[in-house]
Amino acid sequence: MKRLMWAGVVLLAMALGTGSAVAAGPQVEFDTTMGKIKLELNPQAAPKTVENFLGYVKSGFYDGTLFHRVISGFMIQGGGFDEQFKEKPTNAPIPNEGPENQKAGVKNVIGAIAMARRPDPNSAAAQFFINVADNKALDYTSSTPMGYGYTVFGKVIEGMDVVNKIAKVETGIGRVGGDVPKTPVVIRKATIVGGDSKATPAK
Repeated sequence: MKRLMWAGVVLLAMALGTGSAVAAGPQVEFDTTMGKIKLELNPQAAPKTVENFLGYVKSGFYDGTLFHRVISGFMIQGGGFDEQFKEKPTNAPIPNEGPENQKAGVKNVIGAIAMARRPDPNSAAAQFFINVADNKALDYTSSTPMGYGYTVFGKVIEGMDVVNKIAKVETGIGRVGGDVPKTPVVIRKATIVGGDSKATPAK
């Protein structure tokens, strides 16, 4: 009888454990001319940024855009220019979520995806980058112009080999400045492929 009771307790604990597991974040796949990259987004670390990014994905904004800036040993950047190197019009900029990043313990490490921006900490719109190195200098340290860093909102969960291949392409001076791939690297399509895509901003 005791064995049966113990087995029941174990099964109940396993069931409760399964039910209480943290749901996977929204997952987005980039189908690029060099292969597929799958991302898992992190609404806990950057709720407004995730909502913003998913909005662009759902609208088809990223389809046909370039990885237009590539620096080996640093990062690959995309999401702003079409194949003719014409900058796409974006929605209004979003607030920097560096403090939320710090609370969640996320950083600009290898495989992390973060928002690109201008010098204004709150100027991120659609462009993003994927880290191919641990870039500690890009992390939030304080709520000052120099300390805000670059908001991390997810990570690569499949296709890091593709990211690394892109990071090693030959680059030169192009229509949008330096570090432009000589052979265009295009995001053919961006698609939500799993997880909870109903991320909402923090109240």
